[in-house]
Amino acid sequence: MVQGEGRGHMTQSTAMKTIIEQAGMELCGVLIGKSERRVIPDFYYSKIGAPITTISSPNFETDKKGKSIKTLPSLIKNIHDVPVFMESLKVIDKKIKELKPDLIINFYEPLCGIHYMLHRPKTPMISIAHQNIFLYKSFHMPDGPAMAKSGLKAYTSLTAIGAKRRLALSLYPYPDDKRRALYAVPPLLRKEALEQKTTTGNYLLVYLLNSGYMDDIIAWHKKNLSVELHCFTDKTGIEETTKYDDTLFFHKINDKKFLDLMAGSKGLASTAGFESICEAMYMGKPVLMVPVDGHYEQFCNSRDAAKAGAGIYDTHFNLDAFLAYLATYKPNKEYKEWVDKSAALITEHIRRAMRKG
Repeated sequence: MVQGEGRGHMTQSTAMKTIIEQAGMELCGVLIGKSERRVIPDFYYSKIGAPITTISSPNFETDKKGKSIKTLPSLIKNIHDVPVFMESLKVIDKKIKELKPDLIINFYEPLCGIHYMLHRPKTPMISIAHQNIFLYKSFHMPDGPAMAKSGLKAYTSLTAIGAKRRLALSLYPYPDDKRRALYAVPPLLRKEALEQKTTTGNYLLVYLLNSGYMDDIIAWHKKNLSVELHCFTDKTGIEETTKYDDTLFFHKINDKKFLDLMAGSKGLASTAGFESICEAMYMGKPVLMVPVDGHYEQFCNSRDAAKAGAGIYDTHFNLDAFLAYLATYKPNKEYKEWVDKSAALITEHIRRAMRKG
């Protein structure tokens, strides 16, 4: 089961497919949460290589410009859609009975946790998400609104209800909490990212989770025409590649092209999604992290990643500061060694969870 908001959980699930198949297991099906704001990209259907069923799932509401998260409208909208989500729970129940899996792996889909709370299926389940790191009592969460902190922890706990193991994708090793079945594991990077050959080109790569940031990028670009920018966005109307002018290009979300351009870039400027940060760090590329306004989880990501040596964070796409930072950046070599242990550690957790089922 996969939460379909953003790119991270989807690419993590394709990496997981490789791991379980190498361990001699079969991926028999995928349930993915969708929303009105997000289109599941074509690459996911081709990469996951298993029957996909989409379900309507809770999601955030943004402002009209698509730049900030609106908490109250999100809550109201999701309450209004409860009858729709109840139908999704029926689909989940039907699929589990139809496929009879030996294990369910949940990538932060809240309806999975709700299903386990209501129906208590006997099938063992693993919860895997970087957000599970917030469930550690010893993990320091940065200053922010008390409601945002408690809400993020409650939402994360909801996705992990019924889990035999809660795996926290972490940028660095962290002590196990066996009493609460909480374990830190390395980030899940797809094979293409692990094997990508890197060079240092003369352009910046930009990933925009919300298309409203396009105006900010264009405004900066007009004052800095000599700096080449390649921007990925899910904005409707963008072709495979839309050339704005000689040094600004907008690209439709495409996983292979994104990795290729990241491998040759000077650095990545991105909203603070976990997956893109992890890929950039593995390739030794510095990152400018701009948390989506009102998105406390991304706010946490940016501070934690900066502590791990990923790069710098800001409240807006301050590319001037990022360009100045590039000369001082030093890759975190220990991080790469940690990620290389990912498949072996996660496979062992899967086997232990299945033995408990």
